Amino acid sequence: MKVLITGTGRGIGMAIARKFLDCGYEVAGLDVCPAAISETAYTHYTTDILRGELPEIEDVGILINNAGVQDTGCDIDVNLKGTIRVTEKYGFQEKIKSILFIASASASTGAEFPEYAASKGGIVAYMKNTALRVAKYGATANSLSPGGVLTALNDHIIRDPELWRQVLEETLLFRWASPEEIAEWAYFVTVVNRSMTAQDILIDNGEAAKSNFIW
Repeated sequence: MKVLITGTGRGIGMAIARKFLDCGYEVAGLDVCPAAISETAYTHYTTDILRGELPEIEDVGILINNAGVQDTGCDIDVNLKGTIRVTEKYGFQEKIKSILFIASASASTGAEFPEYAASKGGIVAYMKNTALRVAKYGATANSLSPGGVLTALNDHIIRDPELWRQVLEETLLFRWASPEEIAEWAYFVTVVNRSMTAQDILIDNGEAAKSNFIW
């Protein structure tokens, strides 16, 4: 089965691509940066999901929308409009089995940059619309909403002992997820799962659930 993943240049997208490659899938990646993966079963397309030319890729069975930006002034354009553009091109056809969107915990908490939170909230809403429309193919559509993840984007926090302590104390489990852990979730939701659709899964180590009871 052919898997198409956006944002494979680093972080979560790269980890997801490697997971599917390790499991024997043919993977195509879209990213604004050159290829960061060198595998026989991997094909890379350097393009902008918002304004670039989207290549002709036939018979996509699994589509994973991961590409995005944060606090750039064009978060809604890239994260939401770009994702919609990709999904409308590749997602609605007979070979599709599953569509996954990488949203964010901020989609429900709003606890990040305003446009970023709004773009990710829009992704969750669009995911539900997608689920309604791909059901006729027997396909699922869901989203993952990670909280803190150990990626280069967050290095300024991870490498600062005081900031790192503060963010970990905001979680119940005193940890952040790794990109590889999110990749495992992505594989489960798109390959193992057959009955869950139109759902958003929060993976935040209990950050949204944390509360301090004061009596």
